[in-house]
Amino acid sequence: MKLRNTLGTLLLLPGILFLLLFTTCKKDPYEIGIDLLPPSDTLNVLVTDTCTVYSFSERVDSVYSAISPSVSLGGLFDPVFGKTAMSLFTQFVLSYDAPDFGKNPVLDSAVIMLYYNGYYGDTNTWQHIMVYELGGDLHYDSAYYSTQSVWTYPNLLADQWFKPYPSDSVIVYGSKVQAHLRINLSRLTDYFGNKILYAPASALLDNQSFIKYMKGLYIESQHVSSNGAFLSFHIDSPVSRLVVYFHNDSKDSLSFDLFLNSECARFQHIDHNGYLDADPDLKQQILNHDTTRGKELLFLQGLGGVKTKIKIPYIQKFGGGHKIAINDALLLMTNIDQEYSKQLIPPPKITLIRQDTGGLIGYLIDEAEGESYFGGTYDSTHRTYYFRITRHVQRLIDGYYTKNYDLYMLVNNPLSNNLYPNRVVLNGTSPSMPGSQSSRFRLKISYTRLN
Repeated sequence: MKLRNTLGTLLLLPGILFLLLFTTCKKDPYEIGIDLLPPSDTLNVLVTDTCTVYSFSERVDSVYSAISPSVSLGGLFDPVFGKTAMSLFTQFVLSYDAPDFGKNPVLDSAVIMLYYNGYYGDTNTWQHIMVYELGGDLHYDSAYYSTQSVWTYPNLLADQWFKPYPSDSVIVYGSKVQAHLRINLSRLTDYFGNKILYAPASALLDNQSFIKYMKGLYIESQHVSSNGAFLSFHIDSPVSRLVVYFHNDSKDSLSFDLFLNSECARFQHIDHNGYLDADPDLKQQILNHDTTRGKELLFLQGLGGVKTKIKIPYIQKFGGGHKIAINDALLLMTNIDQEYSKQLIPPPKITLIRQDTGGLIGYLIDEAEGESYFGGTYDSTHRTYYFRITRHVQRLIDGYYTKNYDLYMLVNNPLSNNLYPNRVVLNGTSPSMPGSQSSRFRLKISYTRLN
């Protein structure tokens, strides 16, 4: 009997140890750091979330918008951020070198086909696009930004209204084809299709020759006055292309493809309409530079839109003359815009950087610890974000930096080619709304006095 009890205890021991290991390893990300202290030191740990933090929103100058893995078009009206339209400057390349269109080719139609990859917003709104031929060059190895443009010829190649159907297949010549947008370049004029069919042989030798002859197209999205959406399209396969349909003296029902793919120089032009239609609180901050409005609300918007600046002006005086060890430092923020979040989804992840007065960007040392430690990911259950900046705050207190750095939160990472359209409205640093103090934008610090 005694042996049986001992054996049972031994059999249960691994399970107990596993349970203890599991429960102790499952840490709240807001409380990482306190467990690194010796037990005796935890008696001296102090916590505060009343550090002075100044924060306010500003316009982003522009974002790098070339060679993104997908392309986007469309207009969107956001009740908070106002109107935005996404347009595209792009080259098209030959599907093969030196095509022969036969004797007396006759244009039937020319159509751009863009296969849907997703959308952001409301697809029930009619969209309006116009297409022009580029008169200026695009260069594959050049850096293009969201506010740039390239000169175009004034002749309009397409003027098209359409309602997006990103999940509905399309019937093309009697066959069902996966969902895509079709832009007809021959409804207004035969000019563009004939420019391809009657190109000199020297212009069709290879892609290098061709893009000197036909520099590309500008697909311009118009602003919408309500709702709307940004439409994303695949360009990583031959399905997204420009097709010239034609016949000649020998054959009917011929076609030639021009590809929009990774070999094409391209960039997105993004127009926020000067934020003339934005919410008054947002306009007061980003147009009139009223930094005091950051006490009530803070704004973040992708696509070269709006960023938020963060200043911690008195952090070097933290501790009141005592030597301080920072155990944990968290920037905490809450999304308060519930009304529009169903269609205008908050950013799944935001970026935090430091920037000196000369504009030089750096990343925080805490980011090297990994995303689960550093943060930036949206918690949809609690509608919150956090950033852990423990080592950065310690460096500020210790006078480590020789330059003055401010922090900036952005939707789009400055080093990434991905353009995210998401936006969010955050509680400010000292909101006046009753009950909002617990969800205000704040810096929560756990620290130990060493003397």
